[in-house]
Amino acid sequence: MSAPPVVDLPIEDERLAQDVANGLAAVEKLLRSSVESEDAFVTEASKHLIEAGGKRFRTLMVLLAAQFGDPSAPGVVPGAVVIELTHLGSLYHDDVMDEAPVRRGSPSANARWDNTVAILTGDYLFAQASDLLADLGPELIRIQAQTFSRLVQGQIRETIGPRADEDPIAHYLSVLSDKTGSLIAASGRFGALLSGAPADVEERLSRACEAIGVAWQLGDDLLDVASTGAQSGKTPGTDLREGVKTLPVLYALAVGDSPRLTALLSGPVAEEDVEEALTLLRAHSGMARARAELDAWVDRARDDISGLPDIPAKDAFLALCDYVVQRSG
Repeated sequence: MSAPPVVDLPIEDERLAQDVANGLAAVEKLLRSSVESEDAFVTEASKHLIEAGGKRFRTLMVLLAAQFGDPSAPGVVPGAVVIELTHLGSLYHDDVMDEAPVRRGSPSANARWDNTVAILTGDYLFAQASDLLADLGPELIRIQAQTFSRLVQGQIRETIGPRADEDPIAHYLSVLSDKTGSLIAASGRFGALLSGAPADVEERLSRACEAIGVAWQLGDDLLDVASTGAQSGKTPGTDLREGVKTLPVLYALAVGDSPRLTALLSGPVAEEDVEEALTLLRAHSGMARARAELDAWVDRARDDISGLPDIPAKDAFLALCDYVVQRSG
């Protein structure tokens, strides 16, 4: 009998599942205590998104990667908290930029309070992450700095959009690598480094985790078009309503073989046109091309994972690759 699912991933090895569950509990405890402040309001605002939940996907990557060394090494849990705080801090800022009213089923911080509170709370979480990071050594500090640089550059490039001479599809994929893939890559690298895994394992895990992160986001792109609300728990066509040009949309626009679809996708899709746009896009070759791109990123991850030592965590990473493909439909 397999162990219960952890972060939506069924881990077949019961000992590994228990190790990961214990690690997740330890991370959650330190995550909450690390944002405690003498100021009650700062604590409340900082815990707002922590208490809203989340998959702790990046934490899982750290804990699985640590299995290739000593998973009980003292830096593993703090390292996972650094990654999670960085991710959470970026969400506070994202919600301000996107003017998002909801995050994880709860009012976003900017909606509950205001933009200034949300921005400063994100900054506070970054500061708390740095405080924990200071005890993990200069190599981890450098990796975090380089990762944060990629995150910010990805966000800037997404905001500005592709240059006139730049392929929009290549631009989009590079933004995903920086904005989404980089922190998940750092998760794998943190777990490997802090557990004392060999250098070649660290490199493989970093590359594989980045590829998984990009593929996960591409899966979200597909789900926004292909799924029903009951399947995904999200409202289909959200990206279309917001005028976000995801990969299926970019492929459809690049082909340009449907004047009506091209016209609909030229900007935010009006509510009364969303169903038509979804129907046309679902039948378009852009969907198949986007799926092929997702498969290619997953194959990159599998190639690196295949060279890892044969331990249960390797099987868990391979199962995660399968899951990323399956969840996209």
